[in-house]
Amino acid sequence: MMREPGNNKALFILNPFAGIPPVKFIISKELSRRRDELSYYKSLSIDESGTLIKQNFEKYDVFVAAGGDGTVHTVASQLIGSEKLLGVLPIGSGNGFAKELGFKPNIRSLLVDIEKKESLYVDTIEINNCLCLNVAGIGLDSFVAHSFNKLKTRGFWSYVGVTLLNFFKLRPFHVKISIPGKEVISEDLFVLTIANTRQFGNNAFIAPEACPNDGKMDIVMIRPFPKIMFPFFIYRLFAKKLHKSKYVRYFKSDEVITISTCETRFHVDGEPVTFSGDVVIRIRKNALKVLKTKYVKEHVTSNL
Repeated sequence: MMREPGNNKALFILNPFAGIPPVKFIISKELSRRRDELSYYKSLSIDESGTLIKQNFEKYDVFVAAGGDGTVHTVASQLIGSEKLLGVLPIGSGNGFAKELGFKPNIRSLLVDIEKKESLYVDTIEINNCLCLNVAGIGLDSFVAHSFNKLKTRGFWSYVGVTLLNFFKLRPFHVKISIPGKEVISEDLFVLTIANTRQFGNNAFIAPEACPNDGKMDIVMIRPFPKIMFPFFIYRLFAKKLHKSKYVRYFKSDEVITISTCETRFHVDGEPVTFSGDVVIRIRKNALKVLKTKYVKEHVTSNL
């Protein structure tokens, strides 16, 4: 369903399936109430969103993803390498990218930012030619993503339940990380994360030193640890101190990285994917133009 006033700077693409019912109901009603101020479209699939953006690419300067991390990923994939701006109206479960770039579930505030139309460039990560805006990896988080995708319910507590279930079943996987001109890293791990921003979402900071416009990706390797210590790891995750654990190896890289592992269950921006064989990862500097909000995090603006 398209709502188009005929003269507007931004097109909102709403995922009606994203988020918990109260939030998405309020957002949907607010979009409808403001139909004379903005254009919006309820998209029922990734393909439909892509087609819509292509059809309206020259008409709008800003394309706003109204949904969760998956919706943001879908919209951003159509804007990479262009001068079109990505905006986000976060109503999903995690909203990691949105939180780092200062986007709030507030249409009025977002419309003010759209009117100003200030922007900044951010890096993206390419994983076997797949776009990653936020965080990707193998291990506990990817196993959770695959399990969570099968659930009919969404929301924070559903995610917590699935995480605990997968943690108790967790076994180490072996991985080799090859970086040109450097030693091959060979480890048994619980988690391997490649991060462009600091958090998974919900303020869970897997890579506290990551920045989406520093030209580098952050690699986080969590070695097997006694499972009784899981509560301490969770504390560190939310306190931005995970990288200080003796079980964690943390480094930055702007070089092409190749990952070899028998584990095929990955996630990219929280979405479950399957990769087999070598996985090639590279950073694409300043690849995406994003709407600058007044709430954008200080560590991002310090690199401008």
